Amino acid sequence: MKKIAILLILPFFAQALFANENTAPANELVLQATSMPEAKLEYKRHFIYPFLQSDNPLMADNNIKFTLSGQLTPISVNGLLDLILTPVAFAELSAGGRLGSGWPVNLFGSNLYGIGLNLPGNEHEGSAFDALLWKAYAGAALQFSLAAIFPGDWNNIIARTYHEINIHGNTRAKAGEAWYFENDGENCNGLNYYGNFVIGYQMPIILSMAALLAEADLYLYDTPGREKWGDDIVRWIFSCVFNFSVTNYLDITLLTQCRTRRNFIESNWNDLYYRSRTVDTSNPVHLEFYRIAAVVTYRF
Repeated sequence: MKKIAILLILPFFAQALFANENTAPANELVLQATSMPEAKLEYKRHFIYPFLQSDNPLMADNNIKFTLSGQLTPISVNGLLDLILTPVAFAELSAGGRLGSGWPVNLFGSNLYGIGLNLPGNEHEGSAFDALLWKAYAGAALQFSLAAIFPGDWNNIIARTYHEINIHGNTRAKAGEAWYFENDGENCNGLNYYGNFVIGYQMPIILSMAALLAEADLYLYDTPGREKWGDDIVRWIFSCVFNFSVTNYLDITLLTQCRTRRNFIESNWNDLYYRSRTVDTSNPVHLEFYRIAAVVTYRF
């Protein structure tokens, strides 16, 4: 699942946490690649405006930030709008959405699906740009920096947690039908939960941050019988993150990642349509190596 990953969290680490965004460049070009057959190129345009600022240190840098983005992968294209409101230094409120489409590709003998329905029997149905893929979300984050309390270049221990509810869909899919998004064929129209937790240490050297990141995904739609194939199980990705500030405008982020995977009782589970699998309730998940990822961010 998720052979072509969205990597939504990665660009966040290309910038220092709690930096004064009012002085940041307005444009970003982000290239993402991993040890799996996946890549993404993204352009971002930021618009930042002061909002509810005061002389209180917790509200001195309050702002509202709009970001317009365009994403291109080998099998999809997407446009995004994100809104982030900082009402106080240790919190953020966010909302936004995505609209895109995709196409199928045969790469080195493997079929990759940027769009399409996932039908029983592992049958893909769909063609290039035959539907729109959309998503809307709302979320909130809490964040902490030790250097905000005890100033010093070597005192910057950081912590952040973010949680969102999102709804996504495929305009061709009927209620309960599975569909592909960037080669992940276990999506349905409906609600989902996403959250992440990060703790790290920032340094005034080229290795500007080392951090641990945990991400959680959970489908919230109520597909009949979903417990059978483990559709109700939280999916975790754990990452070691290293950010290198090469210049004031160029960052390189490296990640090594592990993830949880479901255990099934069928020995041939990989050949079965995913809803025909039976999760092992006595030992439902295991942890495995996922991938190595790199993110190059250029700001201008």
